[in-house]
Amino acid sequence: MAAEAPPPPPFSFTSLRRGSLNRRIHYILASILLVILVIAAASVGSGSEPEPDQARTAGSAPSGLKAALAKIVDAKPRPNKVDYARLDRLLTELSSRKPVVGLAVAVVEDGEIRFMKGYGETVSGSGDPITTGTVFRWASVSKGVAGDMVAKLAADGQLSLYDPASKYAPSLRLPAGAEHKATVSDILSHQLGLFAHANDSKLEDGMDARLLRSELATLSLICPPGQCHAYQNVAYDAASEVVEKITGQPYPEAVREHLFEPLGMTTASATREGLYAARSWAKPHQGGKGSKPVEVTDSYYRVPAAGGINGSIKDLALWMIAQMGEMPDVLPKKALEAAHTPLTKTPGELGRLRIARERLNSAEYGLGWRIYDYSGHRVVGHRGGVTGYRSLILFDPQQKSGVVALWNSATSQPAGVEFEVLDMLYGLEPKDWLKLENNI
Repeated sequence: MAAEAPPPPPFSFTSLRRGSLNRRIHYILASILLVILVIAAASVGSGSEPEPDQARTAGSAPSGLKAALAKIVDAKPRPNKVDYARLDRLLTELSSRKPVVGLAVAVVEDGEIRFMKGYGETVSGSGDPITTGTVFRWASVSKGVAGDMVAKLAADGQLSLYDPASKYAPSLRLPAGAEHKATVSDILSHQLGLFAHANDSKLEDGMDARLLRSELATLSLICPPGQCHAYQNVAYDAASEVVEKITGQPYPEAVREHLFEPLGMTTASATREGLYAARSWAKPHQGGKGSKPVEVTDSYYRVPAAGGINGSIKDLALWMIAQMGEMPDVLPKKALEAAHTPLTKTPGELGRLRIARERLNSAEYGLGWRIYDYSGHRVVGHRGGVTGYRSLILFDPQQKSGVVALWNSATSQPAGVEFEVLDMLYGLEPKDWLKLENNI
């Protein structure tokens, strides 16, 4: 695809550099560093001023100043691989289609936010726009938060990923006492030996998640723990008990204090109340344009490690940057390696993503993260979906580049944006991944 000289994309992060991001947070959080940062900023002079609702960004880790100053020294602009003008045209066209109510997308290249924009409305027909600060539910993208949180505790020496699950998750009961053989790692990689989505229907009927975890003992194993992969929600949320046991804090409070706040994720939360409290939040729609919003169900808030996280596209972009190793004071390399290392093959995922089968060569699972071979490149990510919301994150850890998207309707059509972006990053032949059936 021939590269054209794009006009500045319609958001204020276009030329904002990583050093500038970190300097702004340190300015806000540590006035005693003001003089240092102002002097350092004078040597850069290439970043544009962010809009008011986008000003808070990552980099508030205790020793983040060193990283900020290091990035200032190496602040040479890098060329874009992604054609952002074309991407914006595609997303504008997509957001005009009936199935899409609201949509937010961000792209990171070389560890920097290069594109971030909202499209459509928080409620169909309301005129209330989706912004970069609008909060959505992350659904199963939440699983990576739990995986990272537990991996972080393990990296700090507070637990072993190979400890028995029963040591930390008292409500988890498996057939024939297998909770004593299953490990913490088995919880987070969906290798407990249960059939897929065990007791999810009962969770959606309103039953207590911890009771449902104890009732897993009445089921039959399809394999010994650690020997096969079958996707879970009720059982996966045993991870929240692991976190609570080690930190002594409720899971929502623990992830806020240990992950969200130090990463500068100002809108992220793990409760339904957190969604409602947001200044701007996207209401869920089962239909598309012209449909009425539906109730925000609480089922998967009751398994927060599996599906309870909320946040804006800005915060999801910051979360992705942290996965690239850019926030080591919060998520050290050891924790990220543990979370992103494949533990089990998931061939069924290739069938689920058959639309991209020509690009996908393998699919595996780590600790709350999927790992793919995409045309010879190792990429990491996850998708999610709960009533009226969809989400995705997909990135190349080596290139420190990737894409995140959130939308508030049931359509899967926007999911094609991850392949649009990857193809641009890798210089692959473009395809109509968004199913727009025209050349935008």
